[in-house]
Amino acid sequence: MSFSRARRAALLTALVATGALTLSACGDGGKSGGGGDTNFVAASGGVETVRAPDRRLPNELKGETLDGSRLDIADLKGKVVVINVWGSWCAPCRAEAPHFAKVSKEKKADGVEFVGINTRDGAKRQAIAFEKDYGITYPSFYDPIGKLVVNGFPRGTLMPQGIPSTIVLDREGRIAARALREIDEAELRKMIDPLIAEK
Repeated sequence: MSFSRARRAALLTALVATGALTLSACGDGGKSGGGGDTNFVAASGGVETVRAPDRRLPNELKGETLDGSRLDIADLKGKVVVINVWGSWCAPCRAEAPHFAKVSKEKKADGVEFVGINTRDGAKRQAIAFEKDYGITYPSFYDPIGKLVVNGFPRGTLMPQGIPSTIVLDREGRIAARALREIDEAELRKMIDPLIAEK
Protein backbone atom coordinates (compact mmCIF):
# COMPACT_ATOMS: atom_id res chain seq x y z
CA MET A 1 0.00 0.00 0.00
CA SER A 2 1.42 3.38 -0.94
CA PHE A 3 1.81 6.20 1.61
CA SER A 4 -1.13 8.14 0.15
CA ARG A 5 -3.39 5.06 0.20
CA ALA A 6 -2.40 4.39 3.79
CA ARG A 7 -3.20 8.00 4.73
CA ARG A 8 -6.58 7.82 2.95
CA ALA A 9 -7.43 4.55 4.68
CA ALA A 10 -6.48 6.00 8.06
CA LEU A 11 -8.57 9.13 7.40
CA LEU A 12 -11.58 7.07 6.33
CA THR A 13 -11.27 4.90 9.44
CA ALA A 14 -11.10 8.00 11.64
CA LEU A 15 -14.20 9.51 9.99
CA VAL A 16 -16.21 6.30 10.40
CA ALA A 17 -15.14 6.03 14.05
CA THR A 18 -16.10 9.66 14.69
CA GLY A 19 -19.54 9.10 13.16
CA ALA A 20 -20.09 5.98 15.25
CA LEU A 21 -19.04 7.77 18.41
CA THR A 22 -21.38 10.65 17.65
CA LEU A 23 -24.34 8.30 17.27
CA SER A 24 -23.46 6.06 20.17
CA ALA A 25 -22.51 8.82 22.59
CA CYS A 26 -24.20 7.94 25.82
CA GLY A 27 -25.48 11.37 26.65
CA ASP A 28 -28.08 13.24 28.57
CA GLY A 29 -29.81 15.21 25.86
CA GLY A 30 -29.45 17.01 22.60
CA LYS A 31 -31.02 19.30 20.07
CA SER A 32 -33.90 18.63 17.73
CA GLY A 33 -32.87 16.92 14.56
CA GLY A 34 -33.95 16.58 11.01
CA GLY A 35 -33.87 20.20 9.91
CA GLY A 36 -36.57 22.18 8.16
CA ASP A 37 -40.00 23.16 9.43
CA THR A 38 -40.52 20.32 11.89
CA ASN A 39 -43.45 21.61 13.96
CA PHE A 40 -41.87 20.15 17.10
CA VAL A 41 -43.07 21.52 20.41
CA ALA A 42 -40.40 21.49 23.13
CA ALA A 43 -42.03 20.67 26.43
CA SER A 44 -40.54 21.06 29.86
CA GLY A 45 -37.85 18.56 30.73
CA GLY A 46 -36.54 18.19 27.21
CA VAL A 47 -39.43 16.09 25.89
CA GLU A 48 -40.51 17.13 22.42
CA THR A 49 -43.93 16.44 20.95
CA VAL A 50 -45.63 16.80 17.59
CA ARG A 51 -49.23 17.96 17.13
CA ALA A 52 -51.41 15.17 15.74
CA PRO A 53 -51.92 16.75 12.26
CA ASP A 54 -48.14 17.12 11.80
CA ARG A 55 -47.07 13.61 12.80
CA ARG A 56 -45.35 11.27 10.34
CA LEU A 57 -44.85 7.54 10.15
CA PRO A 58 -41.40 6.09 10.82
CA ASN A 59 -39.60 4.24 8.08
CA GLU A 60 -39.67 0.46 8.16
CA LEU A 61 -38.80 -0.76 11.66
CA LYS A 62 -38.52 -4.51 11.56
CA GLY A 63 -35.89 -7.11 12.22
CA GLU A 64 -34.57 -9.71 14.60
CA THR A 65 -35.01 -9.40 18.35
CA LEU A 66 -32.55 -10.41 21.03
CA ASP A 67 -34.35 -13.74 21.45
CA GLY A 68 -34.07 -14.46 17.72
CA SER A 69 -37.71 -13.84 16.79
CA ARG A 70 -38.89 -11.38 14.12
CA LEU A 71 -40.68 -8.13 14.97
CA ASP A 72 -42.31 -5.47 12.79
CA ILE A 73 -43.44 -2.23 14.47
CA ALA A 74 -46.16 -1.86 11.81
CA ASP A 75 -47.90 -4.90 13.35
CA LEU A 76 -48.45 -2.85 16.55
CA LYS A 77 -50.67 -0.25 14.85
CA GLY A 78 -53.63 0.50 17.08
CA LYS A 79 -51.45 0.62 20.18
CA VAL A 80 -49.32 3.37 21.66
CA VAL A 81 -45.72 2.19 21.13
CA VAL A 82 -42.76 3.28 23.26
CA ILE A 83 -39.42 2.71 21.52
CA ASN A 84 -36.35 2.93 23.75
CA VAL A 85 -32.87 3.01 22.17
CA TRP A 86 -30.37 1.55 24.64
CA GLY A 87 -27.08 -0.24 25.15
CA SER A 88 -25.97 -2.43 28.05
CA TRP A 89 -22.77 -0.37 28.34
CA CYS A 90 -24.67 2.91 28.80
CA ALA A 91 -24.92 4.22 32.40
CA PRO A 92 -28.05 6.38 31.78
CA CYS A 93 -29.69 3.34 30.15
CA ARG A 94 -29.04 1.34 33.31
CA ALA A 95 -30.49 4.17 35.42
CA GLU A 96 -33.74 4.38 33.43
CA ALA A 97 -34.23 0.63 32.85
CA PRO A 98 -36.15 -0.06 36.11
CA HIS A 99 -38.60 2.73 35.22
CA PHE A 100 -39.20 1.27 31.76
CA ALA A 101 -39.65 -2.24 33.20
CA LYS A 102 -42.26 -1.00 35.70
CA VAL A 103 -44.23 1.29 33.38
CA SER A 104 -44.27 -1.25 30.54
CA LYS A 105 -46.07 -3.76 32.77
CA GLU A 106 -48.49 -1.20 34.21
CA LYS A 107 -49.48 0.36 30.87
CA LYS A 108 -50.01 -2.86 28.89
CA ALA A 109 -53.68 -2.93 29.93
CA ASP A 110 -54.05 0.59 28.45
CA GLY A 111 -52.94 -0.62 25.01
CA VAL A 112 -49.29 0.43 25.31
CA GLU A 113 -46.49 -1.72 23.92
CA PHE A 114 -42.81 -1.20 24.66
CA VAL A 115 -40.04 -2.14 22.23
CA GLY A 116 -36.32 -1.68 22.71
CA ILE A 117 -33.65 -1.10 20.11
CA ASN A 118 -30.44 -2.50 21.55
CA THR A 119 -27.48 -0.95 19.76
CA ARG A 120 -23.68 -0.92 19.93
CA ASP A 121 -23.56 -4.14 21.94
CA GLY A 122 -21.09 -6.44 20.22
CA ALA A 123 -22.72 -9.61 21.55
CA LYS A 124 -26.30 -10.49 22.32
CA ARG A 125 -25.33 -12.06 25.64
CA GLN A 126 -24.48 -8.65 27.13
CA ALA A 127 -27.87 -7.23 26.12
CA ILE A 128 -29.77 -10.32 27.27
CA ALA A 129 -28.03 -10.15 30.65
CA PHE A 130 -29.00 -6.46 30.91
CA GLU A 131 -32.67 -7.28 30.28
CA LYS A 132 -32.60 -10.06 32.86
CA ASP A 133 -30.88 -7.87 35.46
CA TYR A 134 -33.45 -5.07 35.08
CA GLY A 135 -36.60 -7.15 34.58
CA ILE A 136 -37.19 -6.03 30.99
CA THR A 137 -39.85 -8.36 29.57
CA TYR A 138 -40.68 -6.58 26.31
CA PRO A 139 -38.83 -7.37 23.06
CA SER A 140 -35.78 -5.48 21.84
CA PHE A 141 -34.42 -5.38 18.32
CA TYR A 142 -30.78 -6.39 18.10
CA ASP A 143 -29.19 -3.55 16.11
CA PRO A 144 -25.44 -3.77 16.81
CA ILE A 145 -24.34 -1.34 14.10
CA GLY A 146 -27.24 1.10 14.47
CA LYS A 147 -28.95 0.42 11.13
CA LEU A 148 -32.48 0.73 12.58
CA VAL A 149 -31.51 3.77 14.64
CA VAL A 150 -30.13 5.59 11.60
CA ASN A 151 -32.56 4.42 8.90
CA GLY A 152 -35.77 3.86 10.85
CA PHE A 153 -36.81 7.49 11.19
CA PRO A 154 -37.30 9.99 8.34
CA ARG A 155 -35.35 13.23 8.25
CA GLY A 156 -37.40 16.08 9.62
CA THR A 157 -39.02 13.92 12.32
CA LEU A 158 -38.26 13.33 15.98
CA MET A 159 -35.33 10.99 15.41
CA PRO A 160 -33.20 9.25 18.03
CA GLN A 161 -29.91 11.13 18.22
CA GLY A 162 -28.10 9.48 21.06
CA ILE A 163 -28.25 6.67 23.54
CA PRO A 164 -30.57 6.61 25.37
CA SER A 165 -33.38 8.04 23.26
CA THR A 166 -37.08 7.34 23.64
CA ILE A 167 -39.61 7.74 20.83
CA VAL A 168 -43.38 7.30 21.32
CA LEU A 169 -45.72 6.42 18.46
CA ASP A 170 -49.44 7.17 18.57
CA ARG A 171 -52.11 4.56 17.82
CA GLU A 172 -51.82 5.29 14.09
CA GLY A 173 -48.14 4.41 14.25
CA ARG A 174 -46.97 8.03 13.84
CA ILE A 175 -44.05 9.63 15.68
CA ALA A 176 -45.58 11.73 18.46
CA ALA A 177 -42.95 12.36 21.16
CA ARG A 178 -39.24 12.06 21.89
CA ALA A 179 -36.79 12.34 24.77
CA LEU A 180 -33.05 12.47 24.07
CA ARG A 181 -31.87 11.68 27.57
CA GLU A 182 -32.43 9.39 30.51
CA ILE A 183 -36.01 9.67 31.75
CA ASP A 184 -37.71 8.48 34.91
CA GLU A 185 -41.10 6.92 35.56
CA ALA A 186 -42.96 10.24 35.89
CA GLU A 187 -41.49 11.63 32.65
CA LEU A 188 -42.27 8.41 30.82
CA ARG A 189 -45.91 8.57 31.95
CA LYS A 190 -46.13 12.21 30.80
CA MET A 191 -45.05 11.10 27.32
CA ILE A 192 -47.49 8.19 27.17
CA ASP A 193 -50.65 9.34 28.96
CA PRO A 194 -51.73 12.07 26.47
CA LEU A 195 -51.47 9.52 23.66
CA ILE A 196 -53.54 6.97 25.58
CA ALA A 197 -56.21 9.67 26.00
CA GLU A 198 -56.34 10.47 22.27
CA LYS A 199 -59.34 9.10 20.44
